[in-house]
Amino acid sequence: MRDSYLTAGIRLDQLFRLLKRNKLSFTAKNIFRLAFLIQSAGWSSFFSWVEKARYSKALHNAPVPDDPIFIIGHWRTGSTLLHQLMSLDPQLSAPTLFQVAVPDSFLVSHPYYRPIFKQVISEHRPMDQVKIGMDEPQEDEYAIYRLTSYSPLENLVFAKSGSYFLNHGTPFLPSGDKLEEWKNDVKAFYRKLHFKTKKRIISKNPFNSYRIKTLCEMFPRSKFIHIVRHPDDVIPSTIYMWDIVQQQNRLNFPVNRPDFNETVGVLESLLTAIETDRMQLQPGHFVEIRFEDLEKNPVDVLKKIYQLLNLQFTDKFEENIKDFLRETINFRKNEFSLTPGEKSYIREKLILHMKNHEYQ
Repeated sequence: MRDSYLTAGIRLDQLFRLLKRNKLSFTAKNIFRLAFLIQSAGWSSFFSWVEKARYSKALHNAPVPDDPIFIIGHWRTGSTLLHQLMSLDPQLSAPTLFQVAVPDSFLVSHPYYRPIFKQVISEHRPMDQVKIGMDEPQEDEYAIYRLTSYSPLENLVFAKSGSYFLNHGTPFLPSGDKLEEWKNDVKAFYRKLHFKTKKRIISKNPFNSYRIKTLCEMFPRSKFIHIVRHPDDVIPSTIYMWDIVQQQNRLNFPVNRPDFNETVGVLESLLTAIETDRMQLQPGHFVEIRFEDLEKNPVDVLKKIYQLLNLQFTDKFEENIKDFLRETINFRKNEFSLTPGEKSYIREKLILHMKNHEYQ
C-alpha cells in the first residue's frame, strides 16, 4: 500500500479523532484509503493493547533519556544523509521506519508486520532514490503525528485550504495544557526507543527546527545539528517532495503544488527561528554544517561535528561510514532548474541567510 502511509498505523481512537475534527472528501480514492486506514488502525489498536499488557510496568520504571541529538534544518537539505551516516555509529540509535509507523506497539509487533512491510514498502522513497526499509532510519515526526494530538502533518492529510499546508496558520506546538500532553507523549516515545536499544538517540526532524526551546526543556542534555543547503536546490526539491506526498496522503481538497513564494517564505521563517533559538544554547550543544561540505568529505565533516559536540568518534564508526559510501557510490540526486525570476526572488528574501552560509 503506497497511499496514506502517513496515517496508516495510527490507533482507532486517534484516527476517529482526526476524522471528527477534519473534513473528508468522499471520492472513490478516499473511500478506499479510509477503508485501508480503518483496518490498519484496528490492528494497531490490538497490538497497542498487547504491548501495554506486556510492557507497561517496565516502561513505567524506565528512564526518559535526557540527551538525544536532534538533526534540524529545512526539508531537502541533506538531513536524511546525515541521519543515515550518524545511525552507523555503534553508540547511537535512530528511530526506524517501523518504529515511527507503529509507535504504539513496535516493542511487540515487529515480527508480525515484517512480512507485510516487505510486500508493501517500495525500495526507494517516492520523491528520490533514497533507500527505505522497515529498519532504516526515519523521521520521527511521523510518530508524533500518530501519537499526539498535534502535528503540522495533519494539515497535509486534512488540508484547511488548497494552499501550502505549512502556511495554514497552525503553530508547530500546541499551547496550554495541550502542550504538556504533547511533551508527555513525545517523551514516552523516546523512553520506548531508549528502552529498546539502550543507546543515545539520533533524531532527524525538520519540524523540530521550530521547537528548540521546548526540546531543551524536555531533554536538558540534548544537542542540535543544523544542516543547510543552497536555497536554489532546496526550494524546487521541497515543492516536488510535498507535491508527491500530498497526492499520496491527502483525504480532502484537490491537491495543488506548494506555491513557490510560500515555500521560500517557510524556508526564511525556519532559518530565522533556528538563528534566534540557537543563541540560547550552551557551547557544545549546537553545530551547523553545509550539505555541500558533507557530500564532498563526509568523514571530515562528521569528525568536526563530533569534536564540536564533544562526542567520541570511533574507528568502527569511520569504517561503517566508508562501507556505506562504497555501497551508495552510484546514488544520483534529483536535478531541478529555476527561472532567473525565481532565483532573483530567493536572493531578495534570503540574502542575509545566504551570506551567513557563504552561498552566492
